Amino acid sequence: MSFVLGVILFALALLISIAWHELGHHVAAKATGMKVRRFFVGFGPTLWSTRVGETEYGLKAIPLGGFCDIAGMTPHDELSVTERGRAMYQQPTWKRLVVLLAGPFQNFVLGFILIIVLALGWGLPILGDKPVHASTLSCVAPSTDSQGRLTECSGPSPAEVAGIRSGDRIIAVNGDDVSDASDLVGKVQATTGSVGLTVDRDGEQRDITVPVTSVQRMVEDSDGRVQSAQVGAIGVGLSTTYVQEYSAGTVLGGSIAFTGDIFVETFKSLARMPAKVSDLWTAVTGGERADDTPVSVVGASRLGGEAAERGYWDMFIGLLLSINFFLGAFNLVPLLPLDGGHMAIALYERFRNLLRRAFGRSEAAPVDYFKLLPLTYAVVAVMGAFMVLTVTADIVNPITVF
Repeated sequence: MSFVLGVILFALALLISIAWHELGHHVAAKATGMKVRRFFVGFGPTLWSTRVGETEYGLKAIPLGGFCDIAGMTPHDELSVTERGRAMYQQPTWKRLVVLLAGPFQNFVLGFILIIVLALGWGLPILGDKPVHASTLSCVAPSTDSQGRLTECSGPSPAEVAGIRSGDRIIAVNGDDVSDASDLVGKVQATTGSVGLTVDRDGEQRDITVPVTSVQRMVEDSDGRVQSAQVGAIGVGLSTTYVQEYSAGTVLGGSIAFTGDIFVETFKSLARMPAKVSDLWTAVTGGERADDTPVSVVGASRLGGEAAERGYWDMFIGLLLSINFFLGAFNLVPLLPLDGGHMAIALYERFRNLLRRAFGRSEAAPVDYFKLLPLTYAVVAVMGAFMVLTVTADIVNPITVF
């Protein structure tokens, strides 16, 4: 039951996020003098509506989004006599851009608020390289027993003798940056003779050369098989920091920095989306589902439900804020029917008319959206096919965290 409630709660949170996006367009349009005819949450048959001033507000039966109907979004929009002077396409470029940007901006605002909530409640996950610290220093066991347990050893830790101290953050191995503890272990195990560690101690970086001891360990090869091998060891126990905690005094700076990281990761994921089609197809046709493949509303709600069922509200909030940043960034893609496509047309018309005036010519008519319909239909078809593929993958081969 808690899983079902979690799925419903996450789906509701997604619907609110989309409505929040449309509310950005609504508020900006009214603030710049445009007419908002309708503001609805959902699609399909109307369940309830009311009119406030010149705008009809309501709920529709299919809770898969929402819309904000602004008079004259394109020159082909039918306008009443009172709407003709307020049509969106007739407004100055800056007003059109403000209205179009307001939707994605709302998603970023909501995402930032959720980041602050996550930071104060649970801390923020560290994206990218994870800080690795020397936690213990001990002798180097020469081998492992049949159960893979280290055998007894004696003597000092080679790393401690060389100058490594408990609490040192190990930044690099032989000049190569360390991404996490397993990365560091792998680099040291592949080394013979000695290894150069770059450590951070109390804000000061220093390079320390540590002698490497050849030992027997059970390691995983490139095919995933665990077998005995001779590897290097230096006698250091490691701890990795995955979450950075914040106080009321440090949360704002930490949240701003984390937001920058989220933007970078979001646009990276957007750039990788076309390449993920083959991975999704593999998942649908019976292959393994990669953890970094895109998820649909179905898959995201399932993950949110699993997180809520187990009480992992930090994961619930983290997933929701990531989706809000993705929604905002995706809508900035300069293709119709996305907000970014309308922005591209507004900017094109502006610079085209500036050039025409520079050559003593009058302004040209607004862009004919009908001529762009083939491209718009193609974009919608691709988006629809991608959505069907992700939904299918989330049903037949879902990503599971637990």
